[in-house]
Amino acid sequence: MTSRSAAGWHPSELVGWLLLTGLVAIVLGVVARRPDVVALAAPLLGWAALARVPDGPPATAAEDPATMVVDTGLVSVDIELRGTPHGAVKLGAGASGARTDTVLVDLGATGSRRVSVSGPGVRTGPRRLFTLDLQSVAPALEAISGTSHVPAPTVLVRPRAWPLGEVPLPTSLHGLTGAHSSRRPGQGGDLRDVHVFGPGDRLRGIDWRTTARRSPDLDEIYVRRTHATADALVMLVLDSRDDVGPDPATWLGGEPPRADDPTSLDVARNAAASLAKAYLDGGDRVGLTDLGRERAPISPVGGGRALRRIVQTLAVARPDPHRIARVRAPRLPAGALVVILSTFLDDDAARVARSWRGAGHRVVAVDVLPPVRTGGLSADQRLAWRIVARERADRLQQMRAEGVELFAWTDGGDPAVHLRLLARAGRRGGRTRTVGAGA
Repeated sequence: MTSRSAAGWHPSELVGWLLLTGLVAIVLGVVARRPDVVALAAPLLGWAALARVPDGPPATAAEDPATMVVDTGLVSVDIELRGTPHGAVKLGAGASGARTDTVLVDLGATGSRRVSVSGPGVRTGPRRLFTLDLQSVAPALEAISGTSHVPAPTVLVRPRAWPLGEVPLPTSLHGLTGAHSSRRPGQGGDLRDVHVFGPGDRLRGIDWRTTARRSPDLDEIYVRRTHATADALVMLVLDSRDDVGPDPATWLGGEPPRADDPTSLDVARNAAASLAKAYLDGGDRVGLTDLGRERAPISPVGGGRALRRIVQTLAVARPDPHRIARVRAPRLPAGALVVILSTFLDDDAARVARSWRGAGHRVVAVDVLPPVRTGGLSADQRLAWRIVARERADRLQQMRAEGVELFAWTDGGDPAVHLRLLARAGRRGGRTRTVGAGA
């Protein structure tokens, strides 16, 4: 990012005011026959006459891409300002829909200064940062340049994974090892029963206390049998077709959402990243597919590399201007827990969620529509929103009636509470666990 050339230097308003003040003082001194008043005008006119436009070009700004970071809700970028030594730069920074802040930066003797510009970080994905407006000021304020507009850089803001507690599990588990107890007998899980020693039982599983109590003559030997452990298979389903903010007036694309308003896709990205981290930290396998793209899904895998790949895929997801019409729901691994994140503003996402539930999957639907603001809507817009909201409510009710578990990520409560309730409601044989609280 480098500033474009603007109009060159020109005398500042201060020079004009001093020149006008000096001429007025001379006229008043002559009319009033006051030599002292005329004498006061001399330094003013002399300074105005000696004012010179600087020889060098106006200040420029260069941005270092390596300094772009996402940290606790702020997107920050370092800007290198270069201009006239001992001069100054009037720097204005603002984002779409946000307030523009203006500061005067002293360039010092070197004619350069590094400043840090930060903007709200509630938005994720590919986005343009704030726009910078530069205006150079000469060392003695005798000249000022035209305004130079710095094109806003585009950066990729990755979603942030928030800590979660208990999370729901699928109705069936996979694999020969993992963090959860399955229904089948095996080693390493919770206690299944105490039984007479038989073929296939291990000697280290003998329960000598139970044996001594039940068979003092040692006619029978009892062993403690446990459930086998397995891992959960989770498929995150992102609906990137909608990216709407809290203001319905912006949904048709006439104006963009405010920079400090998270959109539905921002909510979905952060929710999916948080869920992926929660399951992967527990040793489960997580995959990702997108209803809005005809791309191969990310197959369920585990580990830190899987989380980085999922977060990167979430960050670049955005609405496709050429929407696809799905004839059938994407195929998912058998027995996987399906977590679909959508606004459910149309029937497509709800239809595929119901079809997955009918195929035997446990389906958790996450409503990512931000709380809608209707205060500034016109009468026609308010009526349109009431119709959309009524259709959407009927759609959500039909999903619940067909067994889809549903909660809103942005209903004002803590999503971890909703997930804990779903985890406890879906327990089968104690299959649940709590993930760590690290973000």
